[in-house]
Amino acid sequence: MSISSTLGGRRGVLAAVATVVLLVLGGGLVARALTAPGPPPQPDSSQAVAAPATPSTSASGRPTPATAPTAAEAPDPDFGVLMAPSAPVALRIPSIHLATKGLVELGIGTRGELEAPKDFQRAGWYAAGPTPGEFGPAVIAGHVDSTLGPAVFYHLGALKKGAQVMVDRKDGSTATFVVDRVARYPKAHFPTSEVYADTGGRAELRLITCGGDIDRRSGHYLDNVVAYAHLVQGA
Repeated sequence: MSISSTLGGRRGVLAAVATVVLLVLGGGLVARALTAPGPPPQPDSSQAVAAPATPSTSASGRPTPATAPTAAEAPDPDFGVLMAPSAPVALRIPSIHLATKGLVELGIGTRGELEAPKDFQRAGWYAAGPTPGEFGPAVIAGHVDSTLGPAVFYHLGALKKGAQVMVDRKDGSTATFVVDRVARYPKAHFPTSEVYADTGGRAELRLITCGGDIDRRSGHYLDNVVAYAHLVQGA
């Protein structure tokens, strides 16, 4: 399949993801206060990525010549590495000592929210979206903890820019991603369009769990932790 047809075929999926995910994370990844070993690590502010500079404009409101290259000067789009569809079966993140097999498929619940894995020690992937390595933002989610202790994504907040994330796939290939940043968002103001928007032609990955403070009344975390990564190798 060509890149152009892949892009066209995935846009409907991306729109569907963006529609559901704001509801997905309001309470889907349930987690409750622990007595030990303490709160999970949280992302640090040093990983924030600066917003691109706003193009300067003329009095007419059009971009100035310096910010509006001609067709001959415009660089060819770089879609990076792309892989054929194949379901993920295992996730490995060496820098935080995470290795988990048997990723479960996650769908949409009766309230329009992403289903959370029933097993706190297993991660799951949003099966209606791209598989890891395809164009678009593939989504893998997991619990941070439970009443029994740390869960599969307990250390996700400690992930750093530049760390490698490997996703083993059903076809025998491995999609290798590099982390671009890790951020924390209030669930009440989750930036759906930022997390699940068009990736500009790249194959990307989102790892999502809970974080921040705990609402003592509900026992749920108030925030979500999101790791952003892009595909660098598929073999």
